[in-house]
Amino acid sequence: MEVCSVGSQDRGMTIARYLLSRLEQGGVRHLFGVPGDYVLDFLDETLRSPIRWIGNCNELNAGYAADGYARQNGLGAVVVTFGVGGLSLVNAVAGAFSERVPVVVISGAPHTARRRSNALVHHLTRDYGLQFDVFRKITCDAALLVDPSTAPDEIDRVLSSCLSKKGPVYLEIPMDMALARCRTPEPISFVKPPRSDPEALSECVEEATRLIDRSERPMVLAGVELLRFDLARSALAMIEKVELPFATTVSSKSVLPELHPQFVGLYQGGLSLDAVREQIEESDCVLALGVWLTDFDTGLFSAKLDDRRLILANTDRIRIKHHDYPDVRLADFLDGLANSLAPRSYLASHPAQPVAARGTFVADPDKPLTVRRFQSGLDAFLDDSMILMADTGDALCCASELHVEEPENFMVQAYYLSIGYTVPASLGVALAKPAKRPVLLVGDGAFQMTAQEVSTLLRYDCHPVIFVLNNQGYTIERLIHEDGLYNDLQNWKYHELPAVFGSGSIGLEVRTEGDLAKALEIARGESDRLVLVELRVGPLDCSDALARFADKIRKKTRDATTVGVRA
Repeated sequence: MEVCSVGSQDRGMTIARYLLSRLEQGGVRHLFGVPGDYVLDFLDETLRSPIRWIGNCNELNAGYAADGYARQNGLGAVVVTFGVGGLSLVNAVAGAFSERVPVVVISGAPHTARRRSNALVHHLTRDYGLQFDVFRKITCDAALLVDPSTAPDEIDRVLSSCLSKKGPVYLEIPMDMALARCRTPEPISFVKPPRSDPEALSECVEEATRLIDRSERPMVLAGVELLRFDLARSALAMIEKVELPFATTVSSKSVLPELHPQFVGLYQGGLSLDAVREQIEESDCVLALGVWLTDFDTGLFSAKLDDRRLILANTDRIRIKHHDYPDVRLADFLDGLANSLAPRSYLASHPAQPVAARGTFVADPDKPLTVRRFQSGLDAFLDDSMILMADTGDALCCASELHVEEPENFMVQAYYLSIGYTVPASLGVALAKPAKRPVLLVGDGAFQMTAQEVSTLLRYDCHPVIFVLNNQGYTIERLIHEDGLYNDLQNWKYHELPAVFGSGSIGLEVRTEGDLAKALEIARGESDRLVLVELRVGPLDCSDALARFADKIRKKTRDATTVGVRA
């Protein structure tokens, strides 16, 4: 970030206008949130700005919407009031912090005079600093804007942190500060990428090159940081130049094109398909680019990645075997590898078992629908004009095995795993990428968390296709643990909800394969309408991927219990 000197004050410039102008400069065209008295002056300024206000049903949904928007747009923002609004937003922001999503959180706050006198105003938890302290724990930068002379520089610093660190930030604006006069915006570069230490970079690239060039079966494992830090093109250019085969993880699915002839498949440790697992785990050098070794992406830590044959390259450090290079940036490392690695042969770079092509779906009209058959139908339905979004649960397990052929047409929260994320997040996706159609796969338990945001999707003329897996409860919990009443849900008539929320939508109920074929045909034909499809399946019916996942958890639980008893 370039440090700007404070200019003269402009009688027409306010802190609110300054922040809105900087958000617009950062590419924000929509602002999500819920109004409240501490933030109304700021919202008035928003309505006068080029940024469009998007009102949500509640603060949690607003946060999810801003998260989805940021993933597709590069920056998102959400506005709430103090206390009841800010604290309702915490879970969404925590998810953005875990998954490195650049969301700007803007909260109104009580008048500075009330703060100084410690008055017991509404929405207060008896501690004026509590909300700021909470958000400081789950953001990469934060500022309390109480001084008009310093507020512009604080705004610039916080937004720069958001964009460079790829994480949420927090700005708290007391109600008397929103319209306080401040200086006008000056030219600024929000993101100034940190530079690698030249000597460390040279040594790191040299060691990695030596290890890869000497290997006979090198593999690339492409991770989610390639997506977060806009490095997918650089990675693909290096992969194609050197001719290295590559796989992805669940969280990074489709970060590189799955139709690519060098694509092996999706790696999830012991939960992977055998052909993928063998190619990764038998490789004599795995180049992991931007990979997060989370429990879900590693198949409950069942991945067999030998440190002696692993190059773990992340944005904040590179690790080769047991050597750490903390001052080397992933972008520079990729460029260095592209210039130093020796190209390999075609046969070495192309997998022996290419990823199978997408199949067709031929319905048996009267046969009851199963999750596996729905999976086949959805796979045939998807095309490059759609962004597939999968919620936590069997929806995510099922989606991981679908064909998503173009980069960045798949979106999941595979690390934080907060159920209910996708419905409000699809609002952000639809507004950020109007040329794409969100296709949601969500379980009934997750849908009941945030279902009201369907009304907001209709309000702002968004047209996703929402597939609700209705298995009367939390099937993933039923499979990984002895079933209990806590896994049951009140069974809604999900397909009737669009009519309740407003016009311009279609609700469909699917019980058979024939019903599914008709629903898919309607959904494709009605591209200018929201379509919600309720899929009625059995309480224990699930995808093959979830069956493998649940089996792995049960075995781990059994082993842990046995060890505990023996001890």
